[in-house]
Amino acid sequence: MGRNAVHLTGNRPVAGALAVVLAMGALTGCGAGGGEPRLTVLGASSLTQPLEKYGESFTAAEVRTSFAGSDQLAAQIRQGAGADVFASADTSYPAELHREGLVGKPIVFARNRLVVVTPKGSDVRSLADLARPGTKIVVGDPSVPVGAYTREVLGRLPAPERAAILANVRSEEPEVSAVLAKVVGGAADAGFVYRTDASAVPDEVRTIALPGRLQPEVAYAAAVLSDSEEPELAHRYLRGLLHGDGAADLRAAGFLAP
Repeated sequence: MGRNAVHLTGNRPVAGALAVVLAMGALTGCGAGGGEPRLTVLGASSLTQPLEKYGESFTAAEVRTSFAGSDQLAAQIRQGAGADVFASADTSYPAELHREGLVGKPIVFARNRLVVVTPKGSDVRSLADLARPGTKIVVGDPSVPVGAYTREVLGRLPAPERAAILANVRSEEPEVSAVLAKVVGGAADAGFVYRTDASAVPDEVRTIALPGRLQPEVAYAAAVLSDSEEPELAHRYLRGLLHGDGAADLRAAGFLAP
């Protein structure tokens, strides 16, 4: 009976104890939809829009989504978070968790592009402008995928230009949504975000594309948690990200095919 077990003590009638057990099972086993299964998805913050939309159309279960930086979500999984699917903004965190036996084999389900965004009206119009003294730049923390991708870009620049840009970094944020918020709010002159994030606020930012030689390979990977209580539904959810409604929602949001 596991965590719902009830021990019979004293002279309590067996029938009464059985009724208690059945009642507890009914309370803990039924979802809000009268027994509808639940699926908990941990997703990178840049996936908020398409995964929320996909969850609404996933009729096989009630989908609950929680969004944060991929590093934070990986830490939650290591600490025993009760979830079914992990969708990361990179491939490294799912691969690490797979090696640790915490998730199944990851699959790449989408790709993206890294861009620079500036507030509308800013005089920053190129990557070279980021090296100008006094330019306020915000980037992702190196522990999150967007921060790692940003440093990959900067690592391909000539050393003097890279050093000048890094000298202008004013803050390192825990997720891409925070980078975008600082640019939109005027707290920074420029920030590195995903193209899909920039396209979500076209009236508030200008997007600067990166040269192909600098563009990192931005790949999103997902996996089913090893202790998922709904592994079959979780795998069905992943298949939808690859070929079904989830894939359509990702394309509609600007994500590229895997």
